[in-house]
Amino acid sequence: MYAATKIVIITERSILDGVAELLEEHGATGYTYTSAGGKGSRGKRRIDRVPQVAGILENVKIEVIVPDHDSAERITRAVVDTYFDDYSGITYIVPVEILRPGKFQV
Repeated sequence: MYAATKIVIITERSILDGVAELLEEHGATGYTYTSAGGKGSRGKRRIDRVPQVAGILENVKIEVIVPDHDSAERITRAVVDTYFDDYSGITYIVPVEILRPGKFQV
């Protein structure tokens, strides 16, 4: 097992493409996203309703594995500075253990 860092970003579906571009610009080699629901300071978002405007009003949870905490901080800072003044979102960083470190170079 090898130490790495996972970035989790929960935000609006409408900015997914822009966030993905930022991740890649800052060296992330890949990411996973899923629909997300919940309640926060900007109200409730449900995922069990009929999709609205092709899912644009949904939230997504984006997960990214990077090799170290410094890379994770750099990436999350870019996302927060670029989007979170105008869009709802949270991000957090979690230490993880991985099996294939070569897949997560930054």
